[in-house]
Amino acid sequence: MIRVMIERHIALDLDEHYDRVASETLQKAMSAHGFISGEALRDIDDPMHRLVIANFRNAHDWQIWAQSEARKDMMKQMSLLLEQEEKITLFEY
Repeated sequence: MIRVMIERHIALDLDEHYDRVASETLQKAMSAHGFISGEALRDIDDPMHRLVIANFRNAHDWQIWAQSEARKDMMKQMSLLLEQEEKITLFEY
């Protein structure tokens, strides 16, 4: 199993829109091959700083989801809500 850490910084006053798009993205990810679980966290000191932790069976399964049309479509919407490009880091045990 791997953990995918996705760090995002939301543009000012767009957090409600972000929450909606992020929720839709997580729902779509749940049907992705190899997806195990996911959670979304909010920085206590900076509510516009978010972290998504997604657990996938392996890096290959993550790559398939990351390059899927479903994720690309959601990221088109998401990118309009972010101050900067998301940062993705993969971790393994």
